[in-house]
Amino acid sequence: MAELEIGKHCQVNSCNLKDFLPFVCDSCSGVYCLQHRSREAHSCPEETATRESRGTGGSTSYPCSFEGCKGKEPLPVLCPQCGKHFCLAHRHQDDHKCEKLEVQKPRMAATKELVQKILESKDGAKSRGRRGAKNAATAAKVALMKLKLHAAGDKGLPQTERTYLQVYLPKEAKDGSRPMFFSSKWSVGKVVDYAASLAGLKNNNNVLTAKKLRLCHPETGQALQMDDSLLSLLAHPEAPLHNGGNVILEYLDNECTGLQDVSDYITQT
Repeated sequence: MAELEIGKHCQVNSCNLKDFLPFVCDSCSGVYCLQHRSREAHSCPEETATRESRGTGGSTSYPCSFEGCKGKEPLPVLCPQCGKHFCLAHRHQDDHKCEKLEVQKPRMAATKELVQKILESKDGAKSRGRRGAKNAATAAKVALMKLKLHAAGDKGLPQTERTYLQVYLPKEAKDGSRPMFFSSKWSVGKVVDYAASLAGLKNNNNVLTAKKLRLCHPETGQALQMDDSLLSLLAHPEAPLHNGGNVILEYLDNECTGLQDVSDYITQT
């Protein structure tokens, strides 16, 4: 099976690091890693000519390639699939309708496998699990009314698209939890980014070796897939999220698939 070509190698001879989100120099058009992205760092041969052509007082910016967007970024934000520049708001594939976005139908198979493991871990307590799910749904309906009064979010979202969640924050955060609302059409990855911004959390999800902010299921502790939409999780037949319910936001190692004990975050009643 042929290997997928993901990322590019830094063109600095002494580096040659493979970067999954490479930077393209606006002067020499070379491809570089994070460390060598500046013209000074990679000794750009076109630096002098580029500086003169811009004139005094100028600054470099990278316009978003998404149709109709006038956003710009001071550094290139490249989509690793289509290779185009985008602003931070359109950097996800689903946000800029990436031409190379693939609908991952096998995701449901992976979800079913996950649910099966969850059910097996219950050690035969299926009826108790059903009662717990019903109780969670009922509690969520009651909590939803309160969340709507206090939740923070994008006020421009239509009421019909809003999903309200009590977001339990990482253990290192000052607050235990925050009420927020998101668009049901958003991916989990976008929900994580937006929640981190609202709560003022450090988000290094684009750094390969850093711990990643992950959204976890409030009952199983399983880390939710970043590409799944909130809408699909709300409609999940076995382990759904609930509008007005809880989710957990935590930093996890790259190889970690979830939380060991959700009671560290949510007091079970």
